[in-house]
Amino acid sequence: MNLRGVDLNLLPVLDVLLSETSTVRAAERLGMSQSAVSAALSRLRGVLNDPLFVREGQGIVSTDFARQLEVPLREILQGVETLLEGNRTFDPSRATDSFKLSGSDFYAEMLMPKLAGVFSQEAPFMQLQMVDLVPDSHVDSLDRVGVDLAIVPRRDFPSWVDFQTGHHSPFILAARQGHPKLTRAGLKQADTVPIDLVTDLNYVLFSTEGKLSGMGDAALARIGRTRRVAMTLPVMSGVLNAVANSDLCAFIPVQIALARAEAFGLSLFHLPFHIPTVEICMIWHRRYTTSPSHTWLRKKVAGVLAEVDTMTLPKNV
Repeated sequence: MNLRGVDLNLLPVLDVLLSETSTVRAAERLGMSQSAVSAALSRLRGVLNDPLFVREGQGIVSTDFARQLEVPLREILQGVETLLEGNRTFDPSRATDSFKLSGSDFYAEMLMPKLAGVFSQEAPFMQLQMVDLVPDSHVDSLDRVGVDLAIVPRRDFPSWVDFQTGHHSPFILAARQGHPKLTRAGLKQADTVPIDLVTDLNYVLFSTEGKLSGMGDAALARIGRTRRVAMTLPVMSGVLNAVANSDLCAFIPVQIALARAEAFGLSLFHLPFHIPTVEICMIWHRRYTTSPSHTWLRKKVAGVLAEVDTMTLPKNV
């Protein structure tokens, strides 16, 4: 194919269409009319000799050929952007970039307030949004929903995702101050709860999908024990409120427990068995890896998460 006969301005349109699979949403992102996007798509079909998208219900889906183009096209466009940026220095104090982060409400408590301070001091004209998406869609959100950075537990990520460890999340047991069973056992803050008492308590479980078992239950099963989950909640703040206002207990990450224990009137205890520590990663589409503004964002998020990683509950001797 002779590139001289190809309008390269069509490529960003194809990139957005592959991301949005909607001419309406693509037009909104590109600042074009829907008819202009449709006209560009028609020209792309002629140049590439492929339908690229076909109707499915109320929307469109990409053809196999179009799907094969998606990742390399993104990488090429990102490479062009990087090339055109040259050696210009990124100045956060003047930048007007907008970023979208994805994560659970844990990060609304533990990350965003500190980032607010960083942005107000160092990047007053930049914009930051946080969205809470269904966990299974976090990786897909980097490609389909315009999320710039997601914070998720470590797993096998696809090849187009880059990642960096942010922090680790050990679990502790949280209960309201004066919990009758824990008080009768003579336990005080930071003591280790005996296993028979652990399994005698009732629990609230953090689960966005409403699952009745989690990592703590798997760990108990490995030692031949079980517990009773009486309630599930999709947000961590709800779990903390339920513990504070009832005799329900919870296995929760130590950092959010330490940060909110005083406000919620909670007592925190060590567990007598091991729940594997969760490795939490920042993930992003690799097309942003060399972006100066995205690199700056990752550095600031990593700095806050490094502080989170230092939060521990001392153990009584």
